[in-house]
Amino acid sequence: MKSKRHKRKNSHVVLITSDAVDAGLAQFRIRPWILQTIIVVFCVLIGAVIGYAFYETDDRINQAALDASEILQLESQNMELSERNATLESQVSAQEEKIQILSDTVNQKVQNEMELSERLEKQSNPTEFPLNGSATMEEVTEGDPMCVFTASSGTMVVATANGTVTAVTDDPEFGHNVWVDHGNGYVTIYRNQGEVRVKQGEAVTQGTTIFLIEDENNKLGYQMMKDGNYIDPMDMLMISG
Repeated sequence: MKSKRHKRKNSHVVLITSDAVDAGLAQFRIRPWILQTIIVVFCVLIGAVIGYAFYETDDRINQAALDASEILQLESQNMELSERNATLESQVSAQEEKIQILSDTVNQKVQNEMELSERLEKQSNPTEFPLNGSATMEEVTEGDPMCVFTASSGTMVVATANGTVTAVTDDPEFGHNVWVDHGNGYVTIYRNQGEVRVKQGEAVTQGTTIFLIEDENNKLGYQMMKDGNYIDPMDMLMISG
């Protein structure tokens, strides 16, 4: 008959003491599986802490690398924007220069047109002397105002302003009449016995010859009208000397 063997139960004893002189000794018995569990749990905790530390370190490294990449990308974008801005500023400067040139051109053109208009207006006002040489003058006060000039042979009767010859007629006293419309309300009338050098419908400019003074036709009757009414030619004539 076989004898029964009892299974031995192993246990671990934990001793706790102190450095004190009178300190006692405490002991605890711990089952092996409890100690193993504690060790496993402790190892798991240590592993978790180490893993977490590595994870945090790796995450920080990755985040730092990501931040560095973003910084480089932002710097690249900033450089690109700076280059674009410089290009735009150059284009704007070029456009401003073109605008200034156009503005100067327009201003110059306006000024030229104004000067031309003033010159044409001046040339259309019958203010010049109707002879290209010296002469004596007397004013006729009876009837329509008139200036009668007596000039030497070879002197030319000239248009006092730009205009158009509207009529060439006979005159019982002076021989011929030449009417010039200056297009601004002024009409000048030249009366002389000489040969008429212009014809009806002809455009004349200031200084155009109308008659040639000779010994037999040395007198010129000069009249002026404004808006259909006779006026004193002396009010318009600029006589020097």
